[in-house]
Amino acid sequence: MTFWLLLTVNSVTFGGLLFLLSAGFSLIFGLMRIPNLTHGSMFMAGAYLGTTLLSGVLGFTMNFWLAAIVAAVGVAVLGALMERLLLRRLAGQQLAQVLVTLGVSFMAADLCLMVWGGDPISVATPPHLAGFIRVGGAAFSLYRMAVIVIAVVFAIALWLMLERTRLGAMIRAGVDDPQMARVVGIRVSRLFTIVFALGAGLAGFAGIISGPILSVYPGLDQDMLPLALVVVILGGTGSLLGSFVGSIIVGFIYNFGQALLPELAYFVLFLPMVLVLVLRPQGLFGGQIL
Repeated sequence: MTFWLLLTVNSVTFGGLLFLLSAGFSLIFGLMRIPNLTHGSMFMAGAYLGTTLLSGVLGFTMNFWLAAIVAAVGVAVLGALMERLLLRRLAGQQLAQVLVTLGVSFMAADLCLMVWGGDPISVATPPHLAGFIRVGGAAFSLYRMAVIVIAVVFAIALWLMLERTRLGAMIRAGVDDPQMARVVGIRVSRLFTIVFALGAGLAGFAGIISGPILSVYPGLDQDMLPLALVVVILGGTGSLLGSFVGSIIVGFIYNFGQALLPELAYFVLFLPMVLVLVLRPQGLFGGQIL
């Protein structure tokens, strides 16, 4: 029983990290109609920037959560610059945009390898979350429980933003019908930049808070990007609810598959995606922004 409980908590924790990664990815995909293949690189960039701020090599050492926020803001700025300087110049050229994002992801991987080296970097758990919660005979990591709470808080905050704010209304309009949004006066180009920066920032934040769980290493981007793609395909592009449900589903499939069927872990992971593409190409919540 303890094994199953621990595996369940680990699956929900991983699903929470995937939600932070895939929520912005899904909105970018739904609004801009391109798969941003640099999203995994933004996750990795946030992780490396955060570890640098925590290591003290800059002459000072930041608090873990402050470092996570600064890393998220830094990655958000990089995302906004990429959208403004590269993707905007290729508006309407979807194949070119996909190739550019793929090329940038390769360049980012090489740059991280050159700057931080090829050895994995361990990230210490914040001291105030280093303990365990005991429930019966099982001990659950306090930090993993905190990550679950953070993911839920971000899900609620994003829902409130999309449902209750003017920006959210514009994003929903842009996802549903970008041409009509332009007609009624919404500056969709500015919306692209805001959503791209938001998605990049969420990915960067997820990258650093995943450090104590996954560590930071070259190839982290290539490990996380396919999972984010599976989440978006399962949940539906542009759907926050789809990202949340899809992340939890993929978290369970990935962790239980690795534990119970390691030889078929990726088969078990990608099989639901194939079935959804065949039976419901728009995803479980396709067409629903919330």
